[in-house]
Parts: sequence; structure tokens; C-alpha cells
Amino acid sequence: MTLEIDIAVEDPRWEDSVADLEALVIRAVEAGLAAAPEPPEGAVEISVLLADDETVRDLNRTWRAKDKPTNVLSFPAAPQPSHAGVAKPLGDLVLAYDTLVRESEEQSKPLDHHLAHLLVHGTLHLLGQDHETGEAEADAMEALEIAALAGLGIPNPYADEPGPAQG
Repeated sequence: MTLEIDIAVEDPRWEDSVADLEALVIRAVEAGLAAAPEPPEGAVEISVLLADDETVRDLNRTWRAKDKPTNVLSFPAAPQPSHAGVAKPLGDLVLAYDTLVRESEEQSKPLDHHLAHLLVHGTLHLLGQDHETGEAEADAMEALEIAALAGLGIPNPYADEPGPAQG
């Protein structure tokens, strides 16, 4: 698999708060792709927008009818035929700086670990994983996240706080 990733930093606080931000985003998305039960083949493309709560709240209200910010939004791309030499779009991830900082402080977790977790989580959503359809699906998705994060040297994010991420 070849990954093309477009990273847009809308809120500059991301760059001031996370060392090697671009490298972390790439590693976390790759880990999420690799952890999937059926990793994509060929060239794929994912867009990541590192935004603030206001941007995420607007998107959440518009696309999910939830008038509040959340930590990560995943927008899977519509299925498209493969074309030789063209990366298949998997979708977009949008993360809210303010929410991630607040959650990482509340959970006493480093911001870069929480960011990596939510990038893995969102990537798995782009690949069809879901935690809102039942307990078995939530448990399966958590196990994939834990394995992906372990490969990045990040401890189990659910060890102290049971339940899936919001996205």
C-alpha cells in the first residue's frame, strides 16, 4: 500500500503543542491502516485537517446534526473505482485542538498520545469500523486501536477510562 496524506493545519496551536506534528500524523494514520482487518491495497489518499473546536462544531452540526464540538470527525469517501496510477481517496479526518487538549488533560495523557489515538480511531472509521452499532463492534474496534498504538509505543488509551472514543 502507498499512502498519500494531505495535512492541513488550520489552527497554529497544533504546531506549537506537538513535536514533529507531520511525522506523528503520518505514523498514526499508517498504524490505523495497518491495523485494519482488511487494509487497503494499492495507493490510497487521506486528508487530515487539524482545526479548532469552532470548525469541528460547525462540521458536526452540518453533517451529523450535533451542535457541539467533538474530538475527531471522520468523513469516508464515497466508493470509487480504482484507476492505475491514481490514489483511491479514503476520506477526511478533522480534529479539534481545544477538545483534544481538554481531554488529554482530563485523562492525564500526553497530547501527542491522544492525537495519535484519535488519528488511528478516525482512520479505522474511514475503513468501515464502527463502535456505535453494538458492544461487540466497539470491543473489536478498541482492540484494533490498542494494537495500532502499541506499535507506536503508546500505552492502551482505555486502561484508565473504558469506552470508545467519540468520533
